Amino acid sequence: MAYRMILNERSYFGAGAIENIPVEFKGRGLKKAVVITDKGLLKAGVVDNVTAILDRENIDYEIFDEVNPNPSVDNVKAGVEFVKNANADCLIAIGGGSSMDTAKAVGIIIENPEFADVVSLEGVADTKHKAMMTFAVPTTAGTGAEVTINYVITDTANKRKFVCVDPNDIPDVAFVDSDLMMSMPAKLAAATGMDALTHAIEGYITPGAWEMSDMVHIKAIEMIGANIRAAVKGDPKARENMATGQYIAAMGYSNVGLGLVHGMSHPLSAWYGIAHGQANAILLPTVMRYNKDFTGEKYRDIAKALGVENTESMSIEEARDAACDAVLQIAKDVEMTEKLSDLGVKAEDLPEIAKDALADVCTPGNPREAKLDEILELYKSLM
Repeated sequence: MAYRMILNERSYFGAGAIENIPVEFKGRGLKKAVVITDKGLLKAGVVDNVTAILDRENIDYEIFDEVNPNPSVDNVKAGVEFVKNANADCLIAIGGGSSMDTAKAVGIIIENPEFADVVSLEGVADTKHKAMMTFAVPTTAGTGAEVTINYVITDTANKRKFVCVDPNDIPDVAFVDSDLMMSMPAKLAAATGMDALTHAIEGYITPGAWEMSDMVHIKAIEMIGANIRAAVKGDPKARENMATGQYIAAMGYSNVGLGLVHGMSHPLSAWYGIAHGQANAILLPTVMRYNKDFTGEKYRDIAKALGVENTESMSIEEARDAACDAVLQIAKDVEMTEKLSDLGVKAEDLPEIAKDALADVCTPGNPREAKLDEILELYKSLM
């Protein structure tokens, strides 16, 4: 069996990484950029960190700030029209996964206009051309979208999120500048951090995992487990480590896929607008227990990476429970353990939500084949 690894062309890491944007922009002979971001980051002055550099270097740009927390089909269509009217030749996505996902969809459609309806991009779309030149500047340590071939768009008309998987959408250059992540509120740092942990764990246990993906995922689990608590409290070094850890996790899952946590999380965001990382944080410990008998020795590795002592002397059952307990404790420590009902989820909606979860593109990547009634019971157990 042949395995495939796709990564982006180039990445810069560490405080001040965004200073390299002009180097890449001018070195590639680019003329004008559209900055894709959201109004919150613009108002908070986070985007100014980048645009000040563009101004200083006399780089022409316009700003599209209509990105929503769960970017929609209409968001993407508006972005496409904005970029066309701007006559730009480069996108600079600034923000979390929402900005990155919007930019990916926009960039793909600009170069593959036959997908202008957006919804036809669902799954593995047969795009012919690489997306418009895209620079990715993450401001959260969670999605790793700056190095993945995936993006998620919300079809609000049908209350569903759909996942797009396309090697042509991967950003050309990423600037993982931890300075831009220092102003994250604690709750956002917790939610995005738990999202990154979910990526690493699901990527590690998916049936498509192999030696190279295992290597990056276990390192990501180790880094995230060691730093997430301090990062939520605002520790600068921990936030820098989280920025690296989430990127490492994304290197792996982008290539081997995810599982039921994401399959169940996507409908919750589509139906209720629940933040993706928060939904993952609630689901992860429970779905891990559901999967534990289908993971071989991998939960022992996870427990060890999360700092659990004496894992080698544990029975397989003890090691699996230790991994689940360690993840649940992290979720509790960063205050990400609300019940679904506390977030507005309605019991009467669960049968339809469970159907959406079963149909989600991530669900087949689960190590245990999930059935509809089992998914429904998992949801109910978290109410």
